Formats: sequence, C-alpha cells, structure tokens
Amino acid sequence: MKKIFKSILFSVLAALTILPTAIAASTPYATYTYSSDGDVLVSPAAYVPDSVITSSSMGLEVAFDDPRDLFVGPDQKLYLVDAANNRVIVCDRYYNYLFSIDKFTNEHGVPDSFNNPSGVFVNETNIYVCDTDNNRIIKFDIEGNYEKIIKKPESNLFEEGSIYKPVACAVDQYGRLFVVSSTTYQGIIVINDNADFYGFIGAQKVTISALQILWRKIQTDEQRSQSEQYVSTEFNNISIDKNNFIYVTTSSIEESKQQAAIRGKDKSSDYAPVKKLNASGADVMKRNGFYPPSGEVGFSTLSTAIIVGASKVIDCAVGPEGTWSIIDEKRSKVFTYDDNGNLLFVFGDVGIQTGNIGSVEAIAYQGSKILLLDKTNDNIVVYRRTQYGDLLLQAIQHDNERKYDMTIEDWTEVLKRNNNFDSAYIQIGKALYRQGKYEEAMEYYKSAYETKNYSEAWKEIRKEWASKYFWTIPVVLVVVFVLLGKFFGYAAKVNTRAALKVGRKSLKEEILYAFHVIFHPFDGFWDLKHENRGSMRSASVILITTILVYFYNSIGRGYIFNPYTSYSDIFGAVTAVLAPLLLWVVANWCLTTLFEGEGSMRDIFIASCYCLTPLILLIFPSTLLSHVLAANESGILTLMNSFAYLWLGILLVLGMMVTHDYSVGKNLLTCVATVVGMAFIMFIGVLFSSLMAKIVMFITQIVEEIAFRL
Repeated sequence: MKKIFKSILFSVLAALTILPTAIAASTPYATYTYSSDGDVLVSPAAYVPDSVITSSSMGLEVAFDDPRDLFVGPDQKLYLVDAANNRVIVCDRYYNYLFSIDKFTNEHGVPDSFNNPSGVFVNETNIYVCDTDNNRIIKFDIEGNYEKIIKKPESNLFEEGSIYKPVACAVDQYGRLFVVSSTTYQGIIVINDNADFYGFIGAQKVTISALQILWRKIQTDEQRSQSEQYVSTEFNNISIDKNNFIYVTTSSIEESKQQAAIRGKDKSSDYAPVKKLNASGADVMKRNGFYPPSGEVGFSTLSTAIIVGASKVIDCAVGPEGTWSIIDEKRSKVFTYDDNGNLLFVFGDVGIQTGNIGSVEAIAYQGSKILLLDKTNDNIVVYRRTQYGDLLLQAIQHDNERKYDMTIEDWTEVLKRNNNFDSAYIQIGKALYRQGKYEEAMEYYKSAYETKNYSEAWKEIRKEWASKYFWTIPVVLVVVFVLLGKFFGYAAKVNTRAALKVGRKSLKEEILYAFHVIFHPFDGFWDLKHENRGSMRSASVILITTILVYFYNSIGRGYIFNPYTSYSDIFGAVTAVLAPLLLWVVANWCLTTLFEGEGSMRDIFIASCYCLTPLILLIFPSTLLSHVLAANESGILTLMNSFAYLWLGILLVLGMMVTHDYSVGKNLLTCVATVVGMAFIMFIGVLFSSLMAKIVMFITQIVEEIAFRL
C-alpha cells in the first residue's frame, strides 16, 4: 500500500512539474524528501514565504548592490555584506536599517575602507568582516567601531607566492578564527585576532591513481611542471555551531565524482560538498541518511529539465536542535538535515514568484525563520516555519532529550500528515529500539526498507532467544551434522551398489552419483562418461534443481539481505543458470571438436550439469542461514557462495579434462579459450538480434507505408 501511495504522489509531482502554475501562490515550489531507493516523496511545506526585504523596505538611501553574505547575530540583528558599495549593512530584528560599516579610521589614524568584502561573522562582542580584495579581516566591536586589522598570517606553510583572499570566517568561543581563503588549497586557516598562525585543518583528501603516479615518475621536469597539479579542493563558506563544530562547504569537487558518491551512497567525506569538522580538523559529520547529505539526489529539478547534475553547494547554516541547511546555487533550493544526516525536507526553486529565488547566494537562520539572499534580485526572502515544520523540530527535540514516548507521538503525528516520510518510520523505530521494543521497531524499519537498524534490532532479539534457549543451538547443530552424515553415508552405499549393478541405473542412483563426482572428480567423471553412471534425464534434474535453488535464493533470503523481494524472478533464475551453461557447452564443444576432444556435446552437457551440484549444496543452506544472520555477518554468506563457485570452477576444469582426455596444459588452454568463445557467441547473438530488430522495423515501415497508400 505504501508503494502505491508513493506512485500516486510521484505522479502528482510529475504533473506539477508540467504545470508549475498549479502550485498555490503561497508556496510556488514543491517541498519533498527522498525515499531509500531515490524516489521523490512530496511532503507538506515545512517553510513558506513570509516577506521580501528590499533596500527600500530597509529604509536605505542607496540600494544595496551585489550582496555577498548574510548573517544573523546573537541579538537577532541582520548583517548584510553589500560588496559593490563596500559596506556592511546592519538592521534590527525587524529588518529596519540601523547603521552601515563602510569607512573607518585604522590604528595609524588613516581613513580606510573595504574593497570588495565577501563575508561577515558576528558574536556577542565583535563583528568580523572579510575584506577580500584588501587581503585582510577587519575586526569591529558590536556597535561597528573599528578595533583592528587581522592581516595574512606569517608561516612557511603557505605556498610561495600564495595570495590571501579571505571570503568567509567563523570565530569559536576561544577566540580562534577559522578563515576560508578562495585561493588556499591546504584547508581552513586557523589564526587568532593577532594573526598568529595555528595551522590548516580539514584539507580535502587528494586521490591519485597508480597510473597517474607512474606517469609522473617518467615525466621530465618540464612536463611535470606543466602537468596538472593534484591539489586539494578549496572551500567556499563556513559556519560554526554552539559546540564549536565547523561546517564548511565546497562547490569545486569534480561533478562526476560527487554524483558517483551520491549514487553509491558513500558515507565517507572524500567527495562530500559539506563537512563537519572538530577543532583538530577531523570530519565528524554523521551520514546515516539514505543518501549522503550532498543536496540533490535525482540530479534534476522539479521545475525544468534544464538544470541537471549534482548540487552546487555554496553555503551552510546551523539551525536549532542540531539541524542544518545547505543551499544549491544551481536550483536555488534549501536542503535541511538533522544531526544524523537524515534529509528532513527540500524547498525552494528558481523563479520570479514570491518565494522563489533568482540566484541564491547565502542562507541564515533567524529563530523560526530562514532567510535567503537573492543575488539576482538584490533582496532577501524570509520564510517562516509551518506547523508541520514545528512538529518536525519538536520530534527532534524530544528525541535529543530522550523523551522517547513523546518522540513516538510526534513522529506518529508527522506520519499522519506525511505518510510517505520514510525517516519518520525510522525515527519511531529507533525510539522503540531504545525502549527495548525490538519487534515493534523492526516493523517500522521494514516500512522504510531500512535494513541497517533492522539488523541491530534483530541481533537483540536473537540474543534474547539464544540466552533463553541456550542448549537448543548445539542440539540443532548436532542433529544437522548427524543427518548430513547419514545422508552422505546413504549416498555412498547407493553408489557402491550401483557400481556393481549391470545395465541401466535408476534415476535415484544417477542423481546420487553426483555426490561421488564432486568429491572424487577424476574417477567420477570417467565413470560418468564410460560407465554410463549419468544420463540426460539426471543431468536435467540437477539443472532444474539448480534453477529452483537460484529462484529460492532470489525470493527466500532474509529481509536484511533482500528487502525488495520480487516473486517474478523465475526468468532471471533460469537465465542466470541456463544461459551460462549452454554457452559453456556450445563453446567447449566447438573448440574441442577442432582440437581432437573425445567428448560429445551430450558428454559435455552431462558433465557440466553434474558440476552444478556444489551450488545446490551451498547456496540453498546459505539462503536458509540468511534468516538468522545480521547485516555485519554477511561475510559468511559471501564465503559460502564464493566457495560454491570456486568448487564449480574446479569441477568444470577437471570434468572437461577427463571428458576430452586432455593433458593439464591443453585442458587449461581450452577452458580459457572456451570462456573467450562464450563472449564471442554473446557478441554475435547481440549483433544478430540487433540486425533482426532493424529488419523487422524496416519491413513494418514498408507494410505501414503500403497500407497508408492503399
């Protein structure tokens, strides 16, 4: 039912993309999240447009031009960097103009001013302005009175000839300045207000391939100097929270790598456009959402197909209760996450309607409001939080306070308003897990296809069951091994009797002989061919059984390893087993016919089918075992399946050697050539099918043309 709702809502969303004017005037954009499989899930609006702040509404005589940065101080006053007019505009909390900081007298008594300022930071006592083209930071008191100039720090760690271009800064409670310089690749510059240099932090990891390293080794000095320099990605903005964690953003990551990290759900920070750094520069951001917090997942826009590719993240703002938001310059969208990296909502869009943005430049929180700086239209759009947004924040607050009963109530109310919000199911599941209600938690995790937390809850249930039925486990294991021993013993007795039997063997005897073949391949394959211990019927039974095992594996694995169970995979199971087998048989027969192989196509088919037995012996129990194991124990299943395929490969090589009476070297060469032949046959098949499709299309067009003219 949940998937049906998702489909309906996605269809509605698609309609809105075609007819954007159908959206209510109060919210000229869609608010949405993403599901675990990347589907767009429309949600109620968390923020709606409240007002637009312009130069005239502020009461400015000279309109601001080329606004660069926006900051809301601890006193809720608004600070706006007006780059073209070389000033910082200060307004009260109601956006009424108070004063500007533009001209000042420095410590030498000389009149001074800004040159293309780019960033501003304000704490309880001071205002810090990034005077970019003057290569400095200016420190003022909270009233806008000049205090000092903070110039480029002196250190031999700076590259020779490097230019200091501060574009953004933040100050922690200890007075340390964290400076973003647009021309610095070593990371964030850490200094104090005396310009004493503490070091660089947070430099982006640089990855160089082995081929690149080798090439640089053989280059001449001139070639090496002219070749690409592998430098870290520079940052473009910075924010700081109340716990002194630094949020830094970058938009200079190679787009293909950023998109690959999102598609691969990469939890590392290698290609992350936003990081959360501690004082030592280590990235401590939690990326526990469905996708890493990097902005757009679908790489498209809801309003136009022109905007594509990964988000260009240019600013970050820290909100209440550990929430934080980033802005995408391409789409003028806001992406808001919780402290665990879960996407809460996306809103905003490019446009001219009230609430849309021409080109977003900066973001700031002001209490329950979000302010976006529109560089194109030279204004600030104010968004107020809705009841739905309040409910989300309340749920997060109660969870942070460990009031789990209230957390469950809040998220349940969220689901009443937004039934497709997968994160809400997960949050309820986490609250239930913390209360020890593991089975209930698993049901909520299952609703969001969340296998990681489902696995943790399952481990707790398994632990309780193991402690309650401690002696059951060894008893079951002993029974299983005893039964397996009896079965193999019985198979050995049947095979011994069948070896003395004259004439045709029964189907049971032929099938059980497979267990002799896989453990004694040399004499097993010899007797399979020369003593008629197998037949087409027994080989077909083994083949069909293998297909059924594959089908059961595709639908019967535990939820942790197969959350998206599909009962229509029988064709896939048939193809996965039958296609490679037939390709192997045909290719091997073609080659061995040319190279004096003694085995017929029938012999090759029978021997190859008997080689499939390890897959039945190991894949079937691994499927059963998947219902017991947790996610971090998947290596056991991988080991079992890998051993099954390794065993299959060894049997195929030995089986062909005995079937064709080849030497070891000749057989290995033939097996390798068989694999190449399989690839060639597939290529010819694809080419032929493509040609036939074109012929059919051509004939169809001719028939349609004749019918039209008649």
